[in-house]
Amino acid sequence: MSVTDTPTKTQGGVAASGLEANQLRSNALGAASIMFLVISAAAPLTAVAGGVPLAMLLGNGAGVAGAVGLVTLILLLFAVGYVAMSRHVRNAGAFYAFAAQGLGGHFGGAAAMVAILSYNCMQIGILGLLGAASAGTFGAMGLSLPWWVWSYIFIALTAVLGYRQVDLSAKILVVLVALEYLIVLVIDLAILGAGGDSGTLSMAPFAPSQVLSGVPSIAILFCFAFFIGFESTTIYSEEARDPKRSIPVATYGSVLLIGVFYMFTAWLMANGAGEDKLVPTLAGLADPTTFLFDLAGRYVGGPVPTIMGLLFITSLFAAVLAFHNGVARYKYVAGREGLLPDRLGQTHAEFRSPHVGSVIQTIIASLVIALFAWQGLDPVLNLFTWLTQLGTLGVLGLMGLVSFAVIGFFRKKGDLGESLLATKILPLVTGVILLGLFIVIFKQFGAMTGAEGWLGIALPSLVIVAAAVGMILAWNLRNRDQVRFGALGRHR
Repeated sequence: MSVTDTPTKTQGGVAASGLEANQLRSNALGAASIMFLVISAAAPLTAVAGGVPLAMLLGNGAGVAGAVGLVTLILLLFAVGYVAMSRHVRNAGAFYAFAAQGLGGHFGGAAAMVAILSYNCMQIGILGLLGAASAGTFGAMGLSLPWWVWSYIFIALTAVLGYRQVDLSAKILVVLVALEYLIVLVIDLAILGAGGDSGTLSMAPFAPSQVLSGVPSIAILFCFAFFIGFESTTIYSEEARDPKRSIPVATYGSVLLIGVFYMFTAWLMANGAGEDKLVPTLAGLADPTTFLFDLAGRYVGGPVPTIMGLLFITSLFAAVLAFHNGVARYKYVAGREGLLPDRLGQTHAEFRSPHVGSVIQTIIASLVIALFAWQGLDPVLNLFTWLTQLGTLGVLGLMGLVSFAVIGFFRKKGDLGESLLATKILPLVTGVILLGLFIVIFKQFGAMTGAEGWLGIALPSLVIVAAAVGMILAWNLRNRDQVRFGALGRHR
């Protein structure tokens, strides 16, 4: 039977011939393609142009470079256990599959719904900033359209690419992400060559006294947000070529590439303004996210700031596309394994893509954009800030949960050739750190995002609600079909 043939009889989603029905397109992605898919979710240009200046202003100033290094180390430690388990659980459900196999089906259901909520929020929130950035950039060129019109244009583009085969999305993202890195490196090298503001580069941004200055907790939380998306390497495990090699390479490679790039750029941005002038300069800007553009004008000049404006838009679009692909796969797995309606667990006959989940994702994004536009809410301060911070909160909670799931999995299965460091020690350390951060953000969500009053409580509580819904769905599946419940998150 060819991969596009329709099985004549299925039981629980498994063809009578023994082959899986509705498979994703296998052998479609190598390690490099997976890296670009997840790095694009981290939106390199968006992070350094938007996130780094805000982390400097509200957090610890020049010490952001050192904070990025610290977070990179924590995530590398998390990746050790994560990668170890990925060698034994190959499932597009990623966090959901790991939680189900390590802690049981009920925790798997909770993880699935929190992941769907979180990646939905990340994608839709970024669509708000994308619409606003496009309105500003193209408006200056004489093409004036409301922000929500631009958001819908990009929703349509994402819908087409998300519906088709995943390697098409990967090829487009390779080009967009490469251009992002290139333009920022041009600015970095210009500052490096000039020796920064004083003519001599300083290593002070990495000094412990600088990293711990100001409000370091805010800076560290921003830094974690910079990396959101790297963890989705395992989402593509069923579509990867040689997943036992490509998933670990993509995971470690993503963390290192993102971390080193952000650390290097934040260090040079601080030197470009001058360590002692950095915070006053940022405070004097009407919009701190223009800081990198100002540095580009000062050290490079020419058309670079204009090119950056256009690449800022493509950076945001790349992130939207990456999160769309991720959440569509979570919905597909949840449908395939019985948590959500079986219809969601079907793939396109030709593209082998999770097209049903992709279409539903497009509809949800369209409705949320319509709601915010109808209410006249700000696409950046409200839509982007509220939803992306909510998504970050959910992903941090999932990472903490998965750390403990790694311990549970290897306790049940034995070490399977993995080290004690990978199966017990590092997962315990990172699990405590990540869940601690989750609690801090949950408590301070309103203050951090500007969500006043009841919204400051209601928005982060959606993560708890999603987890509860997931547990109820898993409980319902257990009552309906013990076999499918026992197989939740299994290796495929």
